[in-house]
Amino acid sequence: MAYPSELGFQDAASPIMEELIHFHDHALMIVFLISALVLYIIPLMLTTKLTHTSTMDAQEVEMVWTILPAVILILIALPSLRILYMMDEVDNPHLTIKALGHQWFWSYEYTDYENLLFDSYMTPTNELSNGTFRLLEVDHRMVVPMSSPIRVLVSAEDVLHSWAVPAMGIKTDAIPGRLNQTTFITSHPGLFYGQCSEICGANHSFMPIVVESTQLKHFENWSSSMLSA
Repeated sequence: MAYPSELGFQDAASPIMEELIHFHDHALMIVFLISALVLYIIPLMLTTKLTHTSTMDAQEVEMVWTILPAVILILIALPSLRILYMMDEVDNPHLTIKALGHQWFWSYEYTDYENLLFDSYMTPTNELSNGTFRLLEVDHRMVVPMSSPIRVLVSAEDVLHSWAVPAMGIKTDAIPGRLNQTTFITSHPGLFYGQCSEICGANHSFMPIVVESTQLKHFENWSSSMLSA
């Protein structure tokens, strides 16, 4: 989850988020190098005593400031396209979950199980137990097995929503009448918090998302208890 005064990304909980963080660092380094070059040239041009009036036709300079930006754009575009294709790839998911946005809660349906579906509401402040997070905890978490490819089908019943879990690098729009999908693999067990990221009305900020990643045997015990309840 996010912390007060946090400047960087949340710790990666999936391989995709690790790739996104690496790409962010790669692009940021390029930005720093360009900024340093520009900041060096500005005072250099302001303080020089050299004057030359025949610089209207400098082919070498024209080639440099055309080729160099093209190379920089390629260095940014290639890793970006690679990650985009990785995010869209769906390769034999072990579990499919349908997340449906409502005003103002989420409902989940495990399509590989019969009658395994539930609504997930934010836990009111006066019902929170010690150690849980205000405005982020829910009464029913979305539980998934660790290290398994999970497919999430995202849609909405009423207005636009967005199913987003920053630690896993996921942000998928929930659009009424349309079914979007995303995939993820959790790299370690834990609780990963998210929120609706599309303004959907008065209680937009009160429909959090909690994904609980656990070992396969614990997931099987949870699913069995939910089906028998």
